Amino acid sequence: MQITQALHSAILISNLEKSQHFYSSVLGLQKIDRVLKFPGIWYQIGNCQLHLILAATIIPDAVNNDKWGRNRHLAFSVVNLEAAKQQLIAHNCPFQMSASGRSALFTQDPDGNIIELSE
Repeated sequence: MQITQALHSAILISNLEKSQHFYSSVLGLQKIDRVLKFPGIWYQIGNCQLHLILAATIIPDAVNNDKWGRNRHLAFSVVNLEAAKQQLIAHNCPFQMSASGRSALFTQDPDGNIIELSE
């Protein structure tokens, strides 16, 4: 087997409106059309997609509430981390700077899914 690229990651969400606001307005991701019948939202990020799938129940899986980066998370590259941080502050989104000292931070979507933003 030879894997050639990542195609998509899928995460569960509980509210389409709140999630669309976070991923579209706060993170600025580009929503794309989808043809599947079940509720969800797809985003294109470079050559990869992010699939948000509506679920009746979301089970939080964070094991380390002090250091969000030590939990399951998605990581996205940003051009300017300070601008990303200011965007999160403007939208009252929680975040933690990376404990490693790297130019990165961690935030959470409305369902507690952890997102790393790294410069």
